[in-house]
Amino acid sequence: MDRAVILGGGPGGYEAALVAAQLGAEVTVVDSDGLGGSAVLTDCVPSKTLIATAEVMSDLSGAAELGVSFADQGGGAATEIRVDLERVNARVKQLAADQSRDIHRRLVRDGVRIVSGRGRLDGPGRVIASLTDGGEETIEGDAVLVATGAAPRTLPSAQPDGERILTWEQVYDLTEVPTELIVVGSGVTGAEFASAYLNLGIPVTLVSSRDRVLPGEDADAATVLEDVLRRRGMTVLSKSRMESVERDGDVVTVTLTDGRKVQGSHCILALGSVPNTQGIGLEEAGVLLKDGGFVYVDRVSRTSARGVYAAGDCTGVLMLASVAAMQGRIAMAHFLGDAVHPLNLKAVSSNVFTAPEIATVGISQQAIENGEMDAESIMLPLSGNPRAKMQGVHDGFVKLFCRVGTGIVVGGVVVGPRASELIHPVAIAVKESLTADQLAGSFTVYPSMSGSVAEAARRLHRRG
Repeated sequence: MDRAVILGGGPGGYEAALVAAQLGAEVTVVDSDGLGGSAVLTDCVPSKTLIATAEVMSDLSGAAELGVSFADQGGGAATEIRVDLERVNARVKQLAADQSRDIHRRLVRDGVRIVSGRGRLDGPGRVIASLTDGGEETIEGDAVLVATGAAPRTLPSAQPDGERILTWEQVYDLTEVPTELIVVGSGVTGAEFASAYLNLGIPVTLVSSRDRVLPGEDADAATVLEDVLRRRGMTVLSKSRMESVERDGDVVTVTLTDGRKVQGSHCILALGSVPNTQGIGLEEAGVLLKDGGFVYVDRVSRTSARGVYAAGDCTGVLMLASVAAMQGRIAMAHFLGDAVHPLNLKAVSSNVFTAPEIATVGISQQAIENGEMDAESIMLPLSGNPRAKMQGVHDGFVKLFCRVGTGIVVGGVVVGPRASELIHPVAIAVKESLTADQLAGSFTVYPSMSGSVAEAARRLHRRG
């Protein structure tokens, strides 16, 4: 029987384990942090649960426009909506723990052996696990999958203390509501937390070293988001690079490189991630690491060492749970001789869970403007959508890209409520190489937000 040893129980690891077990392999997962990894325990599941609460707060704050008002028990108008952050975070952590237990049960049910400990390679086909309960165990495998994830990046001048200077993994221990929150970093993580806490009614200052928030996302989408954040009261400091973060009692001071100082009660550091690849025997086993310590992999998740695969954030390919899971599945299918479709990054959907959400798939407008593809585009504001009007939605758009000549849909952007759901038809079109006319020809419900996807596709029609 083929043997697979997997280092790490996050999406790349546990999804790979399920595939390998289904294909008849003997599977061992060595995990130290809890099944589900950071995606379930400290990142995706907790942050999106927090954001779900923030969405309710945001919806309530806009209820008056829809004719809904609130009153207290005495009959007077309720004037303030408050969040109980301790209860919110307790629910967040409980949901994460429940999800981790569900994954554990499924793996055990499917015959996967789970070893609690930290694993390291001892050559390409051998793993030594330092067990949580003490001692070591040597585990032999015909293939090893490295899915050890990544950790929040910190700087010597900005060290978290877990109380008022926090990484995004530490925010769920907060029991008091910050009186003034500073978020350093305007990438996806920083923007999501800044938006969430703003919608929870907390004053937020966002420190961005770039000229706009979300510098890696669609420029039109980032502009919409930044306009909304500023309109809702956020202070956005553009082109402002952090030099240091210090705490004095209950006051946190962020010093910028130009000498300015920003003070608040709490600070979240969103400075990117570093891969968990040091000290686990990778280079000694012949595994090539890229700049920054990320593991080099090809499109079927192979590393440079025979029989060693890698998946997830430790590869730095696209730091998404969906990509990690796909890399892990592909690795085990390749190892066990099943049908394999190499990883296709052009078909990956991603979403920024801000308010409004920003969802993307396929080629970007920046790539088109750089001449990487000859494509035309259309951008349709959601403000004209009848369902959006009914729901009081004013911000957002649908943008589609299609090849000149063939009309094949090659990418798209959706900005608006539940954009993560609305991007799916565009993702199908990109993956299956559908034309704009084919996308437009699918019936949509009236009225619906998805009607704007079909309408944008109709506007890309060119008479034959």
